[in-house]
Amino acid sequence: MLIAHVLRDKGGVVYTVRADATLEEAARALNEKKVGALVVIAEDGGISGVFSERDIVREIAKNGVKCLNESVSAVMTRDVITAGPSETVDEGLGRMTDRRIRHLPVLDGGRLIGVISIGDLVKHRIAAVEAEAAAMQAYIATH
Repeated sequence: MLIAHVLRDKGGVVYTVRADATLEEAARALNEKKVGALVVIAEDGGISGVFSERDIVREIAKNGVKCLNESVSAVMTRDVITAGPSETVDEGLGRMTDRRIRHLPVLDGGRLIGVISIGDLVKHRIAAVEAEAAAMQAYIATH
């Protein structure tokens, strides 16, 4: 199964935040959208980072609530790991496990077309395994 299939089922909605938004604004957006990460969009429309729940928790742990006035750009993850729609779910899971990340922006020709979470990929992998098991059981039952 391909990442494109996951996006087709999930949809391509991408929640973003500006790099100059405050941590408080970004935290509110995470809560309102019920997501674990926001893609940080640069002025030219490209991706400049990813801001996640982990980023804000770490910053509060280090500096207390006064950090809520800091900008997203001060704490976001800048080294953005991405995926392409033609990659497999297993490739995405491997990359996320190796890099210890939970969200992958998906780019097609350099254009942001979606974001997938490790939960999205696990859900699709489980569905594929269950379908294989059902097919095996049906085959065994008929032979």
